[in-house]
Parts: sequence; C-alpha cells; structure tokens
Amino acid sequence: MQAIKFTPLTTGRWLLALGLAGLLGLSACKSTPVDSRRVPTQAQSQPEVAADSVWAKEALAAGVQVFDLDWQDESRDRAVPVRLYWPQPAQQGQAVPLVLFSHGIGSSRRGYSYLGAYLAAQGYASLHVQHVGSDRQLWLGNPLQLVERLQTAAREQEVLARVADVKFALDRLLRSERAGLIDAERIAVAGHSYGANTSLLLAGARVQRAGHALELREPRIKAAILISAPPFYGEADTAAIAGAIPIPSLHITATEDVIRIPGYYSEAKDRVALFEAIGGPSKMLAVFEGGSHSMFTDRGLTGGASLNPRAKQATKELAVAFLDDVLLGRPQALQRWGGPYRDILARWQTPYSSGVQGSLAGASPALRPALAGPGS
Repeated sequence: MQAIKFTPLTTGRWLLALGLAGLLGLSACKSTPVDSRRVPTQAQSQPEVAADSVWAKEALAAGVQVFDLDWQDESRDRAVPVRLYWPQPAQQGQAVPLVLFSHGIGSSRRGYSYLGAYLAAQGYASLHVQHVGSDRQLWLGNPLQLVERLQTAAREQEVLARVADVKFALDRLLRSERAGLIDAERIAVAGHSYGANTSLLLAGARVQRAGHALELREPRIKAAILISAPPFYGEADTAAIAGAIPIPSLHITATEDVIRIPGYYSEAKDRVALFEAIGGPSKMLAVFEGGSHSMFTDRGLTGGASLNPRAKQATKELAVAFLDDVLLGRPQALQRWGGPYRDILARWQTPYSSGVQGSLAGASPALRPALAGPGS
C-alpha cells in the first residue's frame, strides 16, 4: 500500500476519542498486565488454568481449554499476547468456527471472559488478542502521566497497530498445530468500544487519509460483532466510511451506553447512527434499556445490579445466535432470541423482525426504529 503521510487531524479529535472510548469503567477490569516489551515466542504447552474470572472457571469445568499464548510479531518487533478459548469439538478433532476478539482500551486478553468462555462452550474457538500499546499497562506508572499515556494509545499508529495485531494473530493461529481444526471459511471478528472500532476497520470500514482510503479490511473475516462502537469523531460522512463494509454485522448497545469524556461525548444514538450507516448484506441491532458503557465488560453491577447479569447473558446468547445464522446458516436461535429479553430491550431489529421488543416510552426518538412494530 502506498505510504500515507498522516495529517495532524489523524492524531487529534477522532483518534483520541476512539482511544478513550473505553476509559469509563475499563480501568476497573481485573486482569494481569502483560509487558509490552518482547515476550517469549514459545507458547505454553499446557492449558492455562484461568482462575481470573468465574466465567473462565465455568468454561474449564465444562471441558473448554483455555490457553494463554505469548506470541511475537518479529516483523514489527511487537508482542501479541493472546488467550485462546478452545472448545471440546476441536479437542475431538472437529474443525470449528473462529471468533477474533479485540478489547477496549486498558483491558487485556483476560477481559471479556464471559463472552469468550460462552462462545467456546457453544463450539466456537475464541481468540482474544491483547493490544500492548493500549492495554492494562496504561494504568501503571506515574498517575500524573496517565493522560499522556492515554493520548499515546489513541494515536493513529496504535489504531493501525491494533488492526495489524489481529491480522498477525489470525495468521499465527492458522500456521500453528491447530490450523487444521479451524474452519477458515467461518471466521468472525468482535470487539467492545476501541475494540469495536478495530473490528470495523477489519470488517472493511474505509477512512480517507491524504486523499487515499486506508485499506485495512481482512477478507477472511465473514462477520462482525460490534459492541458499544464509538462514532468516527471528526469525520463528516459516516455512511461513506461504514457503507463500504460488505459483511453481516451485529450491533449491541444500551440506552445509557454513554461515553462522558469532555470533548468526546457520545451516546447510544451515535451507535445507532453507525448501525444505520453501515453496509453489508444484513445487519442487526440490539439496544438494552438502561445499562452503561462498561456493562459489556467483565465488571459486575455496573449498569444496574439486576440488569448487568441479564444483559451479559443476553449478549452472549445473541452473539452465538448471530454467528449460528450468518456462519452456519442456522437462523432458529436468532429468530427466538428476543422473546425472553423483551422486558429489557428498547430496540431489536434483524432481517427477521424490525421494531420494538420492549418499551420505548423513555427512550430518545433517535433510538426508535424507522419501521416500528412488534418483534418476534
């Protein structure tokens, strides 16, 4: 690709907002930081006993293997630590679909274990990539320099590095001894907040820089799950960016999914606007009533003590139902999904049903679908 000289805008408002999008709440996620310097390239030979979350423990008890692997991209001299949730069918020699997961700012490969563990329990390998330039390391060091570290993590070179991390991890896995157990025709990407932005770029979002479109799409990815996706701040035409995405996408947010950062405020209506602008053969949207931006991390209580666990359960079930539909051609679970969660949904829209699943009485008009009606 032709070299592009980035303008000051590229390190300004848009990218800073993307980098800070996960700040509220992610700092409280419990995980062990990985040094961003070089790490051993030799993978661990035994499954890592992941005692860092209740969900990982449940996965291990159910027969899922959990590997922490320390990979090194020699071409960039950059560590790419990953956690692999390895399902039982793969252990038994059956090729399985793969989900690549990108975390929000300040998290790590150990984050979002509620989702990775569940995906593996349902037969999907889930590879959680740690981005060393925007991971848990940010919270270490002099607190007076935290803003500077966050700004560095939000620069365009880190946006591009995160995309390269996921591509490298995919290549590395497909060259490993597990390659034959991955169904290379059924690969999806998923991410929360900053990770949703990474996923958008991998899915085919096209941002113009210096008169050229950044070609970042990974063609092996066939579907995208976008949780709390931040808007493209500073960009005038969202449709021109997101409309180029050619694959099915699932968008998940909540009416109180708000990023409260001075100068970079965004709320649920911005995530809905992104959904409306996105291209692809099919797109789906779930908006929970209430909640918070960090409700979709491993944190408990945030977004409401009663809503938090139900929203997590609903989110992981929806993720699998979506993947079953678009990767495996099994729409039944997706068609049924909304019913049990009608009371916590503000909007639920799929190609099978368009409209309201719950009450929209207190929701912003921007969250209401253009075509309202009862969901199925």
